[in-house]
Amino acid sequence: MLTILGFAMIATFLVLIMMKKMSPIAALVLIPALFCVAVGQGAQLGDYVIEGVGKLAPTAAMLMFAIVYFGVMIDVGLFDPIVRGILRFCKADPMRVVVGTAVLAAIVSLDGDGSTTFMITVSAMYPLYKRLGMSLVVMTGVAATANGVMNTLPWGGPTARAATALKLDAADIFVPMIPALAMGLLFVFVLAYVLGRRERKRIGYLSLDEVLVAQADTETVLVGAGGGAGKGSKGGKGGKGGKGANGTKGAGSGGDLPESAETGAGEAADGGFQGLDPNRATLRPKLYWFNAGLTVVLLAAMIMELLPIPVLFLLGAALALTVNFPKMGEQKARIAAHADNVLNVAGMVFAAAVFTGVLTGTGMVKHMADWLVGAIPEGMGPHMALVTGVLSLPLTYFMSNDGFYFGVLPVLAEAGAAHGVSPLEIARASLVGQALHMSSPLVPAVYVLVGMAKVEFGDHTRFTVKWAALTSLVVLATGILFGII
Repeated sequence: MLTILGFAMIATFLVLIMMKKMSPIAALVLIPALFCVAVGQGAQLGDYVIEGVGKLAPTAAMLMFAIVYFGVMIDVGLFDPIVRGILRFCKADPMRVVVGTAVLAAIVSLDGDGSTTFMITVSAMYPLYKRLGMSLVVMTGVAATANGVMNTLPWGGPTARAATALKLDAADIFVPMIPALAMGLLFVFVLAYVLGRRERKRIGYLSLDEVLVAQADTETVLVGAGGGAGKGSKGGKGGKGGKGANGTKGAGSGGDLPESAETGAGEAADGGFQGLDPNRATLRPKLYWFNAGLTVVLLAAMIMELLPIPVLFLLGAALALTVNFPKMGEQKARIAAHADNVLNVAGMVFAAAVFTGVLTGTGMVKHMADWLVGAIPEGMGPHMALVTGVLSLPLTYFMSNDGFYFGVLPVLAEAGAAHGVSPLEIARASLVGQALHMSSPLVPAVYVLVGMAKVEFGDHTRFTVKWAALTSLVVLATGILFGII
């Protein structure tokens, strides 16, 4: 019964948010509360929620102060040269912009932290997508999938968890997987190229002069994210396949793009687009190298684990605010400017704590995992590595990495060992689903991504899941072909 109710709870949640019948926060709280009562454990709901909140509280704190820190860095102009440089390199070509998003996300993912990766990637690329009128879900989908592949680095988390759970050396797991993971990353770049070509066909190939128009000449409301209709700009003429420049829908628009894909250029309804405005009052050009150095030191300290990540971002945010905005009123204004993102993301994390708390506390996760393992036919025993790779897609999407690697993986490894399958092969196969895992509703970092990009989580899920799952299957197929798995 718990198995059926567990799958029903997850399915109900996904259907409601993808159909936009409920907001993610409401769905993450109300649905598990309802199912907790349905399994007869309503009296324990408070304990489950408090336990879940306690486990995710450090993550919420980290995200809150990280958003403030990177928000301040955007305000003071740290990423402006990067944005201008990428824009000139891309020559306002949507295809190059999407490929650039994948490359940037992959490079920044070397720090091993998804939240930081998404903050930096969205900070740099969001203004380009807005100015060009490109699909924001393309940006979030490509960034999440690229980060998912790179998340398998030994210091990223999953590899270390697999090594710990099966008492193996992380290098023995990761190094042989490099060719398969490299092929997965190459597939992400190819996917970015294909999606970029589609975006180019939809909105046209613009010149740099057509893009760098004054903000006063444009007027746009985010469709889907902002809830209103949008206006196209007075921009230049569209290229091949495009009817107009910014904000106008050209011929050949992708059929699976959600409404939020059709965004215009210029200033958002909330006044948020200032990424390329060289005259905004918050710029601090004299402090550019201080801010750049502070960011490098912060990321280096995070990679070296000198202090817990929440503490690092708390100190970094406080220092950035104090140095760049010494007046009390200015500091309050900057915090207020980013309060919307902070509240949205922190709220999502604590709401997700309710979902995971109920899923784990009621025993649903354990019963679901046991059922899936027990459903494996006896004849598949010698192919447990393949089975593990396939199961890693849904299991790492529907449960946390801790739950999968410490709860399910040892069972799969034991079943494989009975048929002569090496635990190393099982461990390597368990990494396959990470490309999909990064878009799971149970991953706090994904709320940073969609929140900063102003994309509905349901839109992101509908667009990304199929491409992320395909990327994971490419990694699995390559691993089997090369004899790694």
